[in-house]
Amino acid sequence: MSAPAVSDLAFAPAAVDVESRPNGVVILRSPQPLAAYPCCLGEHLEHWARVAPRRTFLAERAGGGWRQLSYREVLEAARAIGAALLARGLGATRPVMVLSDNSIDHALLMLGAMHVGVPVASISPAYSLQSCDLAKIKAIAGLLEPGLVYAADGDKFARVLGTVDFGSAEIVTGTGTPAGSGATAFDTLTRQRVGPEVDAAFAAIGPDTVAKILFTSGSTGEPKGVINTQRMLCSNQQAIAQLWPFLAETPPVILDWLPWNHTFGGNHNFNLVLANGGTLFIDEGKPAPGLLEKTVENLRMVSPTLYFNVPRGFDALIPLLEADSALCERFFRNLRMIFYAAAALPQNLWEKLEHLSLRATGRRTPMASAWGATETAPMVTTVHFPIDRAGVIGLPAPGTELKMVPANTKMELRVRGPNVTPGYWKRPDLSAAAFDEEGYYRIGDAGRMADENDPARGIVFDGRIAEDFKLMSGIWVHVGALRVKALALLAPVAQDIVVAGHDREEVGVLVFANPAGCRSLCPDLPSDAPLATVLGDACVRARLRQGLTALRAEAPASSTHATRALLMAEPPSIDAGEITDKGYINQRAVLQRRAERVEALYTPEPGAEVITLASVDLAERS
Repeated sequence: MSAPAVSDLAFAPAAVDVESRPNGVVILRSPQPLAAYPCCLGEHLEHWARVAPRRTFLAERAGGGWRQLSYREVLEAARAIGAALLARGLGATRPVMVLSDNSIDHALLMLGAMHVGVPVASISPAYSLQSCDLAKIKAIAGLLEPGLVYAADGDKFARVLGTVDFGSAEIVTGTGTPAGSGATAFDTLTRQRVGPEVDAAFAAIGPDTVAKILFTSGSTGEPKGVINTQRMLCSNQQAIAQLWPFLAETPPVILDWLPWNHTFGGNHNFNLVLANGGTLFIDEGKPAPGLLEKTVENLRMVSPTLYFNVPRGFDALIPLLEADSALCERFFRNLRMIFYAAAALPQNLWEKLEHLSLRATGRRTPMASAWGATETAPMVTTVHFPIDRAGVIGLPAPGTELKMVPANTKMELRVRGPNVTPGYWKRPDLSAAAFDEEGYYRIGDAGRMADENDPARGIVFDGRIAEDFKLMSGIWVHVGALRVKALALLAPVAQDIVVAGHDREEVGVLVFANPAGCRSLCPDLPSDAPLATVLGDACVRARLRQGLTALRAEAPASSTHATRALLMAEPPSIDAGEITDKGYINQRAVLQRRAERVEALYTPEPGAEVITLASVDLAERS
């Protein structure tokens, strides 16, 4: 069978208007104007409740099957919850705070709050359940001053509910009631009588109404609350619809785990389903031990039409698809597109996905990506044309302007448009500093044209400006590009890496181990061997050496390969801001927290734990 390209789907033509300024600044715009869009997300919900009232909107696992709610049922519940929030005096300055993972009740509360103009803040459950000091959740609660705090499982969240000062907020739980909390049962909200006050509140919502407050990871300080207005969310979905018109052909079916406290899952994916009348199967699994199995079980029951994930998620899922042909066939059966974002996808994962698609269906399932931030709701650029490898992040969306500003050896990306945040919750100082003199948001990323002679071929993500550094030679190290290459060549040993070498003579990498991948290299060790034993095994160290050698052969310049590596057993810490619950590593936080490991990496006579290219050469000669 012929292999279809992305263009075989209904996509907007690849086109971009380019404005070049004498100072080297380049402005990119879509030639396609942004069409009119709804005033608020609630208009989408009401539309589909009228047009397709019985169609399943939300589904989650319940026993051996699925609990499913139609668009009409979701709207009725959202209106009742909105009435309950109004009756409790919640409003623009008394938001809802959600501590729990994705669930139908979480969605109903989110939609109900937004339906009557109450901002909702979904918070990473890791801040409550995996944190030792609860510092981030305390800071967020103090900044938000919520009127209502929701935890699906009161017993599971008992520690945070009993420790953190939520002020006068009402505590609502789905199950379980922590001792002394006086928690309200969630279904109390859904039984509220709906009166004319709900319609009045809905009618009062405008484009500038605050819909959500999403908190960034806070890796360099206390978490920042990013204001997401209705204009941001609705204009973003309109832009997606114009670039991906195939969404209007068949309502999308999505199985998704990506957390709603992040813009990828909570805005891009959730709102895409809602705006296009699709069905969202909520995946309680995650790309983590003990949870990935749940995703696999769900994929045996649901064949999605679109599949969204982060690179770490694909890395975890691919071996299972390779080993199980029935699962692989089910996964690709109805799949029209694979989408990755949040971090760069290593090329080896791209190629494996293509191979699996060919094996299962005889064709290559188109793959795409996009780029943006929490502050842009999230999409600024997206792929809507054929690409044959990872790295391209597309072209600017309708209504969005992308400003490329020379910064050292790179082009810094800045954004202006209806999808850009007005600022940060109760932090006017941060809000003012986030924009340049022309009103472009300083996103902190870099990009370059995939083809300088043909801008319509798209933009390539070129790393974070703040992550790059100089060696003692004065040569810049571009961390993003090096990280992606190294991850591909250090597989399956490396789960992730952090690049070091600021003001050093050479580049080094701290390698976070992939326990399963490392164990796969040690067939002679018992399956329950301690991780430290596995990481010290000669086979694991040899594979790491081979990867370093291959990286040097592929990119021999001193700034494009690492000469030394240190394999670490301790996973990145959420408390220290080293990683988000999507699996994105923060370079600066890791290097600061693990300064001793960096020093060990660069000791003139390193210990046996440090693998260097010199030791590679000796091993090769012996």
